[in-house]
Amino acid sequence: MSIAVTALHITPVKGTRVRSVERVELESSGAAGDRVFFVIDGRDRMRNGKQLGSLQAVVATLQDECLRLELPDGSVAEGPVELGDELTATFYSRPVTVRAVLGPWSQALSEQCGQPLRLVHCPGAVDRGPAGAVSLISRGSLRRLGEEADAADTADAAGAADAADGEIDPRRFRMLIEVDGAAPHAEDDWVGHRFRLGTAEVSFTGHVGRCLVTSRDPVTGTVTLPTLDLLRGYRSRLPTSEPLPFGVHGAVLRPGTVRVGDLLEPVEDAEAAG
Repeated sequence: MSIAVTALHITPVKGTRVRSVERVELESSGAAGDRVFFVIDGRDRMRNGKQLGSLQAVVATLQDECLRLELPDGSVAEGPVELGDELTATFYSRPVTVRAVLGPWSQALSEQCGQPLRLVHCPGAVDRGPAGAVSLISRGSLRRLGEEADAADTADAAGAADAADGEIDPRRFRMLIEVDGAAPHAEDDWVGHRFRLGTAEVSFTGHVGRCLVTSRDPVTGTVTLPTLDLLRGYRSRLPTSEPLPFGVHGAVLRPGTVRVGDLLEPVEDAEAAG
């Protein structure tokens, strides 16, 4: 059975709700326009949906250098992006050089999250850098996790509805690429191998260890499903690169376009060498 791309999810502001798109342009830093901004707190530390669940209620779009934030109260903050001074922010545990984003967005996000925040620009703000510029999950794995949720019967009403069709909403995991046609967790074995996706070529370099953000509803940001407990119950002792693995990440070896419907095809060793 062929393995095909069934969805692509991006957001220009890290931590805000991911949106489905029909195509992405893969670059060495990831999908063009994806996670090119993030928010920092008063100590210049990056904050995301793990600490600020209410960020996921914000819908961000970036088009022609114009950024638009749709807030859950119906208000909108939008306009052309203008960058200010450089500063050093802490992105997880490492310092990165960013530029402040001038305009209405910092205030809007501060009010939404109930604390002072600043929006900054940092191209390619994916968690693992170029080695993890691409992330992928299979629908087979989502269905398998849905079965665990049904068996555990620990989800609240929202979480149960999330898995009503035997699948967990893939937006919980904030992965760039979703595929179907593979057995549950088949992607575990793709680490160390090269694949063609549309006109791009990628190499999967590791497994994605999950964190608390996956327990949050992808629309409201409230905790509705014990994903970490579920993963711990059946995936805690696997020989993977990160604990509680669910999906894989990788590097872009050849930039190109990926569309919904494109096939995921292995690149043979001889072809890769040539």
